[in-house]
Amino acid sequence: MNVGRITNSILTNKTLLKSLEKISEHGTSFSAGASLLLSLSLRPFAINSAPNVEKENKQYAIANSICSGLIKFGIIESVALPIETAVKKIDSSKRTFLKPKTLEFLSPRAYKLITQSIKLGSGFVTAIPKSVLTIALIPIVMDKLFKNKKQEAKAPSKPIQHVSFERFEKGLAFTGNFLPRQISKVINNKRIQKLALKYESKDNDIPKHITAGTDILLTSAFAYNTNKSNDIKENRKKVLIYNNIISTAFTLIGGYSLDRFIKPHSNRLSEKLKLLNPNNPQILKSVEGLNILRPAVIFAFIYYGILPIFSTYMAERIDKTINKNSNQL
Repeated sequence: MNVGRITNSILTNKTLLKSLEKISEHGTSFSAGASLLLSLSLRPFAINSAPNVEKENKQYAIANSICSGLIKFGIIESVALPIETAVKKIDSSKRTFLKPKTLEFLSPRAYKLITQSIKLGSGFVTAIPKSVLTIALIPIVMDKLFKNKKQEAKAPSKPIQHVSFERFEKGLAFTGNFLPRQISKVINNKRIQKLALKYESKDNDIPKHITAGTDILLTSAFAYNTNKSNDIKENRKKVLIYNNIISTAFTLIGGYSLDRFIKPHSNRLSEKLKLLNPNNPQILKSVEGLNILRPAVIFAFIYYGILPIFSTYMAERIDKTINKNSNQL
């Protein structure tokens, strides 16, 4: 078996190249879609497999996983999709939106660094509203999925206001050039251009760093809003918060460690991808898609597959230890 020939055949496959190109164009949407699928399937299964954990703590963790996936997909898509569409429009008509000096000054790699940061940055911007909506949805999912007649009676909570995404969906209705022109102002900014040129050699790491920053902000906002919530039981809040903190911390540590190991191989693969497809005008997009796919797969493997069992177990152990020590004082 000629392994080199098989590898070359895969790396020149038109379907693969087109798929990577699409991931590049819709990086945030790809991340949100993958998160939705895994948060509804693999993560709940892993949480439910955690040993020696109270049933209701598992239920809250599963509800959080479901709500987080649904809200992330809805809110990010409503914001990210118009941005991705606008950037694609700029890509296809650069001379219409970008200044001649920008076209001369920016290298293709620096340009991609700016546009990819803008697209992936929508996840960071939506982290706090996503957290608020997730917390609001958890009690509803708990009631629908894990309704228990023996649950203690509690005062009826205020009805949660219906969250409509119509306002967000109007973002898709951006006709003409309004949004592309606003984004082009960022690209035409001289300081942004100089920054992109300075860090263009680090473009492979940008998706990873933005994902990490988004996760940290999201976990912080989730902890704050969980603690403030009137609809989540007081004796379940801390376990839920600990679970999220442990998940985020170990995902980032493990993700960065694995990525450091895999990255050199990925870089060689990227160079080979360009070498084998010299006449493909979209090859830089395919390489960019590969750089988005790599950390996404690594973080997803850890966060949704391996970690939930450990974090769910440890969160309850930490809560019980703290409560025990508090009672002894």
